[in-house]
Amino acid sequence: MKTKTWILLIGAVLLVCMGLSVWLLGSGGQAQQAQIWSEGELKHTLLLSVDQTVTVESGLGTNVVTVRDGKIAVTQADCPDHYCMDRGFCSGGAQIVCLPNRLVIKFVGDSGIDGMAG
Repeated sequence: MKTKTWILLIGAVLLVCMGLSVWLLGSGGQAQQAQIWSEGELKHTLLLSVDQTVTVESGLGTNVVTVRDGKIAVTQADCPDHYCMDRGFCSGGAQIVCLPNRLVIKFVGDSGIDGMAG
């Protein structure tokens, strides 16, 4: 094959790969519910359409989870790094995790890839 054909072929493959990356790694769809897991046990299932605040206590620490305007966030935590709080309010996509307190917030009813795969 000629050099020009190879360049066009590689360019097309890279363009398809970039498009798939943006689609798969995007923020995800809008979830309808969020599950709050603490130390591997389901503690709460919250509707994101209802504004509310839940305190999750475990032997490892305490987290305050707030639902507001269809989004959820960890608004208070007694963990040392506060990475869970830095995530801010989310309505879907990747899970919100507080590793020191073993808290995980999973989105349910997400129209993205994770929602379809289960």
